[in-house]
Amino acid sequence: MTKNKELVKNTAIISVGKICTQFLSFLLLPLYTSLLTTQEYGSVDLVTTYQQLLGYVAFFQIEQAVFRFLIDVRKERDKQTEIITSVFLFAVMQAIVLCGILFVVSLFFYIEYLRELYLYCVVVVFAGLMLQISRGLGNNVLYSVGSFISAISTIVFNIIFLSVFHFGAEGMLYSFILGNLLCILFLVFRLKIYKYIVFKSFSLKCLKDCLKYSLPLVPNVLSWWIMGASDRTIVSFVIGKAANGFLSVSHKFSSAYTSFFTIFNLSWTESAAVHFHDDDHEEFFRSVIVRIYKLFFAGGICIIAIMPFIFPLLIDSKFSDAYYQIPIYMIASFFNVIQGLYSVIYVAMKKTKEIAKTTVVSAIINIAVNLLLIHFIGLYAASISSVVAYGTNSVWRYFDLKKYTNVTLGKKLLLSSFLVISAVTALYYFQNIIGQIIGLVLALAFSVFLNREILIILIKSPKQLMKKLTSKK
Repeated sequence: MTKNKELVKNTAIISVGKICTQFLSFLLLPLYTSLLTTQEYGSVDLVTTYQQLLGYVAFFQIEQAVFRFLIDVRKERDKQTEIITSVFLFAVMQAIVLCGILFVVSLFFYIEYLRELYLYCVVVVFAGLMLQISRGLGNNVLYSVGSFISAISTIVFNIIFLSVFHFGAEGMLYSFILGNLLCILFLVFRLKIYKYIVFKSFSLKCLKDCLKYSLPLVPNVLSWWIMGASDRTIVSFVIGKAANGFLSVSHKFSSAYTSFFTIFNLSWTESAAVHFHDDDHEEFFRSVIVRIYKLFFAGGICIIAIMPFIFPLLIDSKFSDAYYQIPIYMIASFFNVIQGLYSVIYVAMKKTKEIAKTTVVSAIINIAVNLLLIHFIGLYAASISSVVAYGTNSVWRYFDLKKYTNVTLGKKLLLSSFLVISAVTALYYFQNIIGQIIGLVLALAFSVFLNREILIILIKSPKQLMKKLTSKK
């Protein structure tokens, strides 16, 4: 199987569960925004945000090490057992330590939804660990199914807890907890994880090697967390939790967009790591990055262009202020896609320190811009600071990677992208129906032009399939 076909196959498998659940999540946005107040929605968003922080700090991104190290030992059962046992026992120990720390902290400070915060953090980490073990062992199908079970069960519990029992913010948090718990149980029994956990196989050296790889990723993810959390924290403190509710809703669309890239990035990371030492790896990297750039740029401008028509249908009117933040967050998310494409090359080279360095600087920029602008332009400070931070990171990695490999984007592509996204965004803010229709037509036309090679392949493939089927008759 060629590298490109392998990448497409893995992406398709992983995409099945994620795409279905993202679609269902969007259908439930009217439910969330109608049954929760802006303050409740903001509170849930803050708990989710701080759950990520606890997971990063307490568990050291150890699940990422599991995936990367299992790739190299897919035919060595003893090594697999050693890695999984060592990391699993470390995660259990860290969960106990985190419980003790939170208990002590709670004696001195009141933390809203503390119990839910702890449970949510632990189940998310262990669900992530099971999912990454699945990927590391080469079973992307189970990864996809596990992700689907987590998301669909979360959605079902949300419907029951919010619309039937009216549990509010607490019900939404327990939906997240139960969804991840079901994912853990499914993967433990389907992968038979218990057979890989043998206490005598615990290796301190193996654990140290895993931590040596994962620890540099902690400042990296912390910096990404700061970029998101600083927006929420500063907005909540300066403007209020209700304003954070607007921010959370506006994030939903760019987060969904980023989630689709994350799906691709999972298989892209695996392919880059497996094929990094191939003679033609540079050509492979360049072709993938250019194609994905075009595809996600098209997706981003189309989302911006269509939003004026679907926003009133999906979002309750009390969240209408979120409308104005969406294009800015979409642009920030597109920069996030670019830096994500390049970060995979660092991972393939195991240069996780370089990832951390670039991201830390971007996080500092994010906070600085946010604090400088929040008192002058309100919510816009959060979205604009994200654009500046992600943009800085993308440009830095673009030039930094030239030291190791020549993977660049053409000047014509970059210039035409800038002109089109500027025009579509301007028409979005004019809030004139004619202008918005023009923006949508422009976005669709440019997207088709940009991705014409992929579209031609997609059009030809069904025709070729039909010819094969009819020739057999």
